[in-house]
Amino acid sequence: MTISLITGANKGIGFETARQLLDLGHVVYIGARDSERGQKAAEAIGARFVQLDVTDDSSVRDALATIEAREGHLDVLIHNAGVLPTELDGPTALHAFDTNAVGIVRVTEAALPLLRKSENPNVVTVSSTAGSFWAVTNPERPEFNLPLALYSASKAAATMLTVQYSKSQPGIKFNAVEPGTTATDLTAAFGVGRPVDESARVVVRLATLGVDGPTGTLQDENGNVSW
Repeated sequence: MTISLITGANKGIGFETARQLLDLGHVVYIGARDSERGQKAAEAIGARFVQLDVTDDSSVRDALATIEAREGHLDVLIHNAGVLPTELDGPTALHAFDTNAVGIVRVTEAALPLLRKSENPNVVTVSSTAGSFWAVTNPERPEFNLPLALYSASKAAATMLTVQYSKSQPGIKFNAVEPGTTATDLTAAFGVGRPVDESARVVVRLATLGVDGPTGTLQDENGNVSW
């Protein structure tokens, strides 16, 4: 049985990723800060719920302890929780990095003992090419005109963390993914994005890599992305 945990999965890409992994036969844990919303989302698709706030150390530890007690191991970890701040000040910056980057460290460190018990452990970070130096300096790319300093910087950190974990944990695959501009609550203010199921498929592809799959990459639906 393949056990998967997705952070921030009560809505958007995380929720749809959970649905698609369930269709593939995974046991899926929906991690969410809000217990009521998370439980409701899990019940709607037959997933399991665990309260998980990526900015709270005790919440993260308790969530992984719950999964360990119930399952004994973890095969797939998807870092999906994230924020897209539009303000630019100190408190907003701290929150953005705490959620989009530091949260990855909290959850990964808590999950490593369980991932090491898997025969094919996969960790996927939902990142963004908005954090790619190559993309944001290329006038032909849409990221060139995105004025999202904190989002871009924190996603660049998320991608770098992914690469560094791939080097320090050679037995576990770590890959970052640009899922595509998607119509979610995060992008509602911009009025852009494609259906969430299309972007979730990009995440699922990396979450279901075989034992010999790549690690330490940033990919979108077309393959590796420069960054």
